[in-house]
Amino acid sequence: MNSNAELLKELRIDRSARQVPPPRRGLWIGVAVVAAVVLLLALGGWWLFGRAKPVEVRTAPVVAFAGGEAQASSVLDATGYVVARRMATVSAKITGKVREILIEEGQRVAAGQVMATLDPVDADAQRDLAVAQLASARSQVSGVEAQLREAEANAERLGALVKSQLVAKSQYDQAIAERDALRAQLATARHNAKVAADQLRIAENGVDNTVVRAPFAGVVIAKAAQPGEIVSPLSAGGGFTRTGIGTIVDMDSLEVEVDVGEAYIGRVKPGMPVVATLNAYPDWKIPAEVIAIIPTADRGKATVKVRIALKQKDPRIVPDMGVNVSFLEEAKAGPQQAPPRGVRVPAAAIVARDGRDVAFVVGDDGDRVEMRGVEVGRAYGQDRQVTSGLAAGETVVLDPPAELGDGGRIVVKP
Repeated sequence: MNSNAELLKELRIDRSARQVPPPRRGLWIGVAVVAAVVLLLALGGWWLFGRAKPVEVRTAPVVAFAGGEAQASSVLDATGYVVARRMATVSAKITGKVREILIEEGQRVAAGQVMATLDPVDADAQRDLAVAQLASARSQVSGVEAQLREAEANAERLGALVKSQLVAKSQYDQAIAERDALRAQLATARHNAKVAADQLRIAENGVDNTVVRAPFAGVVIAKAAQPGEIVSPLSAGGGFTRTGIGTIVDMDSLEVEVDVGEAYIGRVKPGMPVVATLNAYPDWKIPAEVIAIIPTADRGKATVKVRIALKQKDPRIVPDMGVNVSFLEEAKAGPQQAPPRGVRVPAAAIVARDGRDVAFVVGDDGDRVEMRGVEVGRAYGQDRQVTSGLAAGETVVLDPPAELGDGGRIVVKP
C-alpha cells in the first residue's frame, strides 16, 4: 500500500513550478523596422533642409603664360561702342509703290541680291513706248535708204546721158540734188534711230530701278517698308512716304570707337595693342589694336575719338554694343625672354578675405570649392598675374559672393 501511494505521489503534477513564456521575436523585428524608418526620415530631412544651398556662380579657367609672351600692362582704360564702317539704308532710285519685300531682320544677303521690287507698271509702259519709237525710227531709215538707192541710180543714168548730150544738164543737176537731199535725210533718220535706242536703254534702266538690290554683302538689321507702301529716295509726302527698304551692315567692317580724355590722349599711339571686353561677355578678352586717332577734339566733352580694330571676327559682336578697352604697353623684350612667372586669371577671381588675397578653386566634383591664399603680381589688362596658389588648368570662381566659404557648394551659371 505504501509503495502504491508513493507511486501515485510521483505521478502528481507540481503546479508550483514557474512557467517560462516563449520568446516574442516578432515584436523586436517591428521595433527595428520602425527605428530604421525614423533614421532614414531624419537623414532625408537633413539632406533636403539641413545642407547649405548651393551658390550660383560664374567660373573661368586659370591660364599659363605662353613662352616668349611679352609682358604688357594697361596704361589706359576707356569705354566705347562697336560701330560698322559699312552700313547702309537701302532705298529705291525712284518713287514707287512696293510690290514685294524679300528680306527679314537677321537675314544675310549677298552683294547684288534682290531685296525688294516696286510696281513696274509705269516703267514697263515707258519701255514699251521706247520700243515702238525705236521700231518706227528704224523703219524710217529703211524707207530713206530705199529712196536713196533709187536716186543714186537715177543720177548715174542721167550722168551718162548728159555726156552723150541726150538730156539737158539741168535735169541731171536736179537728180544730183535729190540724191544729196536723201543722203541728208538718211543721216537724220539714222541719228533718230540712235536716239530712240538710247531712250530704250533709259527705259530699261527705269524698269531695273524698280528692283532694289543689296549694294554689298551683309546682314539685315532693320526692315523699313511693307508691300503696298510708297517709297521714295527723297523725304516726300510727310510721314506717309518711306525713304528706305531696309538697313544692312557689313559685319566684317565692325570696329570700336572710344572717346579718350584730352589729358590722356598722349598715351595712345597708332598700332598700340588693345584688349577689348564686351559688356555682354565680360569673360571674353578680344585682342585688338589702335587704327587711328581722329585729329579733332570734342569741345563739350574734352575727348578725342580713337578707332580700334578687332582682330577676332565673331557673330556675337554686333553694332552698338558697349565695350571696355584697355590700352596696353608692351615691354621691350628680346627673343630669349622667358615667360612671366605664375599663371594668369581674371582680376574678378581674386578677393580679400581676413586681410589676405584668396581665390576659390572649383573641385574635381564640380560642385564644391576650395579657398586658397594667392600671391598677386602685376596687371595684364583685366587679368592679374598669380605667382603662387594656383596652377594652370584649374577653374576659379568669378566675383565670389561673401557667403561663399571654404568647402562651399556651388552651381555654375549656364
